[in-house]
Amino acid sequence: MLNIADFEIFKKVATPFYYYDIDLFEKTADKVAELSARTGIKVHFSVKANSDRRLNDILSSKGLGADCVSGDEIEFAVTCGYAPKDIFFAGVGKTDKEICQAFQVGIGAFVVESLEEIQIISDIARRLGRKATISLRINPNIDPHTHHYITTGLYEDKFGISDRSFDEAAAMVTTDPNIDFYGLQFHIGSQILEVADIIKLECEKVNDIVSRFESNGVMIRNIDLGGGLGIDYDDPDSNPIADFETWFMTIHNNLRHRPDQTVHIEPGRSLVAQCGSLITQVLYVKKGENRNFLMVDAGMNDLIRPALYGSYHKIENLSAHYEDNDTRENRVYDVVGPVCESADTFGKERLLAKSRRGDMIAIRSAGAYGSVMASRYNMRPFAPAVYSDRVNEARRRKDYFAGE
Repeated sequence: MLNIADFEIFKKVATPFYYYDIDLFEKTADKVAELSARTGIKVHFSVKANSDRRLNDILSSKGLGADCVSGDEIEFAVTCGYAPKDIFFAGVGKTDKEICQAFQVGIGAFVVESLEEIQIISDIARRLGRKATISLRINPNIDPHTHHYITTGLYEDKFGISDRSFDEAAAMVTTDPNIDFYGLQFHIGSQILEVADIIKLECEKVNDIVSRFESNGVMIRNIDLGGGLGIDYDDPDSNPIADFETWFMTIHNNLRHRPDQTVHIEPGRSLVAQCGSLITQVLYVKKGENRNFLMVDAGMNDLIRPALYGSYHKIENLSAHYEDNDTRENRVYDVVGPVCESADTFGKERLLAKSRRGDMIAIRSAGAYGSVMASRYNMRPFAPAVYSDRVNEARRRKDYFAGE
């Protein structure tokens, strides 16, 4: 059950909101920083997973870099304290404006995904009188055994440079006077749970690809293995911190690299998902012909993952736990939101404590790809962030009948 220090204050906060457990977040970030120091593997946070300013301020203060996929993410990362040299700019569709933003900031490297992109960045660098530090994103053709929407390393995916273009790409980045070739980047997908097996396979493929480049005289200064470490959506309380130990040590034990080569990884979800929950309130309990609906005030505009991916998030009735000590009998509900779409469903046939209007509901493991993917569909406002150590500062629920 989500740990709430003072439920009496908590239930007075206006819903819906994203609740961040800062203590858990700090412990997670400290674990990653410790493993980075122990293994020498450098860490860049994937900002697209969560662009909350306070969380990013904390990560940058612990010495992490930033992996960005837009010009505005780059500028945001700088304001959060990430050193420009520790910012990488990835993404398959960089605009001229974004490329110029990256040059102005002075980022560490561009991660390019096509031969055409190499040429465009070179041309812009020449016109600006600059030199572009470039890494090549390589498609290793590895199946990460995850959802097909979040695989990124197969040949049929839109990401990266496949082996048929290796030689041409290498020639472009090593002979172009406008380019400073940095290294190779790999990313095979997200929510990887078979960590040891999949990451070992990735390392073996990377070893082969790096050897192929270097045997042709192309020196690799940096090897970037991307992100993708999965989390436990089913039981977040038993596994609040992802298996970073296995991830780091599998890389450390299987990736061949010289002392003069740096190694990077780019976690996103695994750093922030478990510390965040979407908190919502029951509006109605509706009995349908064949099922019961728990209608809450958060919608797919706040958390789109279930509607977009069919993803699973654990759902808890906080009121039943904190006010009634889990004495309520259980019922089966479809937990749905108020948005005018049938896809606006957080979970079907969920066994929850018998619920009533006004109950507080937690949708767990929502710290990654939650608030960053939110929209104002149906002209609904964005759900604000509330921090576990600053609940007293959160906006209170309005009492419309205080005068009665």
